[in-house]
Amino acid sequence: MNRKILHLAIPNIVSNVTIPLLGLVDLALMGHLDSEVFIGAVSLGTVIFNFIYWGFSFLRMGTSGFTAQAYGEKKEAESYHILSRAMLISTAISLVIISLQFPIEWLSFRLINGSQEVEALAREYFRIRIWAAPATLGLYVLNGWFLGMQNARYPMITSIAANVFNIVLSFSFVKLFHLNSAGVALGTVLAQYLGVVIGVYLFFRSYKSLTQHWNWKAIINPTTLKSFFKVNSDIFIRTFCVIFVFTFFTSKSASINDHILAVNSILIQFLLFFAFFIDGFAYAGEALAGRFVGEKSRSHFKKVTRSLFYWGSLLALAFSLLYLVANKLILSILTNQQELIQSALDFRWWIVVTPVLSFASFIWDGIYIGATASREMRNSMLGATILIFLPGYFLMQPVIGNHALWVAMLLFMLSRGVFQTFLFPKVLQKTFPAS
Repeated sequence: MNRKILHLAIPNIVSNVTIPLLGLVDLALMGHLDSEVFIGAVSLGTVIFNFIYWGFSFLRMGTSGFTAQAYGEKKEAESYHILSRAMLISTAISLVIISLQFPIEWLSFRLINGSQEVEALAREYFRIRIWAAPATLGLYVLNGWFLGMQNARYPMITSIAANVFNIVLSFSFVKLFHLNSAGVALGTVLAQYLGVVIGVYLFFRSYKSLTQHWNWKAIINPTTLKSFFKVNSDIFIRTFCVIFVFTFFTSKSASINDHILAVNSILIQFLLFFAFFIDGFAYAGEALAGRFVGEKSRSHFKKVTRSLFYWGSLLALAFSLLYLVANKLILSILTNQQELIQSALDFRWWIVVTPVLSFASFIWDGIYIGATASREMRNSMLGATILIFLPGYFLMQPVIGNHALWVAMLLFMLSRGVFQTFLFPKVLQKTFPAS
């Protein structure tokens, strides 16, 4: 079982780690310019697109879970119909996003506050990056489908290619053409479309035979569409909670001042970097849990759950140790502004304990997605957001200021894992009722 997990997890980690590396490069490019407003602009712009795109990440998660179960049941035609159905929906959603870009921009900057200079740059970033919507959502679908087919290598190839291309373009636009935050946005748009081209090429290279199963009526079958939207509506609510928490975190940071916004934007990279590593094992959980549900193997399902927590705990301990001994070094890589580094060091202990307190929530998400236990995952997230995160922040903020944002974030991550642990016996019984 460990071999199967690592076979899927390692390519996912390699592909995932290019994402925070991209974020780190963007942040470092802005951090080495002559003003901290560029960091704030990219941070605010990124939050808006996280809100938009993370909200539709169900296109990846739902596609992965359903495809893995179809793979376990050896239903080739259904696996192809899942891909076609998800691509059709992602295209429709992306066209709606582009057509509504002006009201989305207006609403976004009504909700997120920043200084006038930061907001002007963030708007410029938004107006460029919005055109990547069809490619971004298309990549969600392709990578989720490849993973469901137990193929972690193709998402790795598409992610590495797109993100390396993104880094090269962003660096060129910022350093050679002096486009600053707008150059980062333009690099992202072009790289996303390259990723889609590569993903489509890989599909036809290895799965072209599946196109013989094309059946329009099967793709838009009301029963399957209803099931798809039911699971994905729960995942949407779950993801919306994540988006809300991170948007709240950034918005409250910006409401303090540009300096704290820049500090928190730098520090949150530590959490995101760990998240993309641990998500490698969570994605392996999606693929394997879904496969064993399709094969109706309760014993293998339980075994993969235990193994994933073993690997997750080891990774969490390793990252906490890394952040303990190298936090100042990492900060100096992200920015050469000494005032930001010194302020960030005041909050370093929250970063050190983050991996240990949060890893369970990531592992459980992968298992729940593979089992399409979307309702339980949704309820856990709602509980962590409404009952833990918000009360935690508002109770502590008057006493400890910006520290309250970090305490509330850690309580949010921890409580997600706790809620899902208590709900797991129910998920197990529902998934394997005859066992």
